Amino acid sequence: MTENTDNIITCHSEGWKRVIIKIGSALLIDKDNGQLRVGWLKGIARDVAFLRERGYQVILVSSGSIGLGRRILNLSMSKKLEENQAAAAVGQIELATAYRTILGKQNIPMAQILLTYGDTEERRRYLNARNTINRLLELNVVPMINENDTVATDEVRYGDNDRLAARVASMCEADCLFLLSDIDGLYTADPNHNASAILIDEVEQITSDIEAMAGDPVSTGFGSGGMITKIAAAKIAVASGCNMVITNGTAHSPVQEYFNGAKGTWFHASGNPLAAKKKWIGASLDISGELIIDDGAVTALMSGKSLLPAGIVRVEGSFERGDTIRIMTINGNIIGQGLIAYNAQDTVSLMGHRSHEIEQILGYSGRDEIIHRNDLVIN
Repeated sequence: MTENTDNIITCHSEGWKRVIIKIGSALLIDKDNGQLRVGWLKGIARDVAFLRERGYQVILVSSGSIGLGRRILNLSMSKKLEENQAAAAVGQIELATAYRTILGKQNIPMAQILLTYGDTEERRRYLNARNTINRLLELNVVPMINENDTVATDEVRYGDNDRLAARVASMCEADCLFLLSDIDGLYTADPNHNASAILIDEVEQITSDIEAMAGDPVSTGFGSGGMITKIAAAKIAVASGCNMVITNGTAHSPVQEYFNGAKGTWFHASGNPLAAKKKWIGASLDISGELIIDDGAVTALMSGKSLLPAGIVRVEGSFERGDTIRIMTINGNIIGQGLIAYNAQDTVSLMGHRSHEIEQILGYSGRDEIIHRNDLVIN
């Protein structure tokens, strides 16, 4: 770790494609009256516009639905599950409307996506969520993601959006995750109780010493988690190749402030998102099936292309979409493995056919590739 760096983000942002901003309830909602802080949210909209002008795709992960819903329903803060679920159902409408209105004034289209723990942890639901988010980004839409508190239970939920944001960063191969906080970043001790606490500008590796600096979990009226959940989020993000920043979100347009040199703690990613993903695919020992491909397909894969259905000559095994499949030559040589876009039955149906025939054969339009090159590791 280091304690003094000149504008870290300028050195590392070249080549970025996707950025995620995580917004907590404590920043979004006025603790005195329970109202949405509209002026502050307008600053976030300016941040989104700023990032898009730099060529980045932007995803928002926002808390706030329970707090807003409780105000509308005139409910005091409580941990009762059914009350929080009811409040979330009401507050989600309020939250989405606010984002749509404020982003709309910047001519930025947005969409709301509600995720549960299972959507990021169960492979097929993970793929469905990822594909939806990717398609929205391709359509120049900003997805606004929140945990689906109307159906999530205490036993199966994130409970804080820091870790949800990190899992979304991993899912979408983001380059940087901004966690907006009420302090400048990670300190060597709690700066509210220790005047000698020092801000850590950079963290190259999350060690036990770094984790110890996070202290204990915190739960306040409109927020939950504290620094300890942010460090947990950092471990998820950096392992997937995503840089992460903890910075003070109380300023107007805090992302721009950080780009302009404001304080924060930068967590270095271990590699880039695609490299991290391919490392995970290549290390998978849970092989669900095999595809035997012709010589033309072998040549295509070795030159960095995707696997198309026309190059498949045989399908072995029973597998589902998203499973890890081994790829072999006609002579029985293993050339790689990857995540397949179709189940075994559909793959057999598509075997040897052209991609433009997929809709006619299956009755729906899926991906052109059986295994996309980004989901493929060649030995």
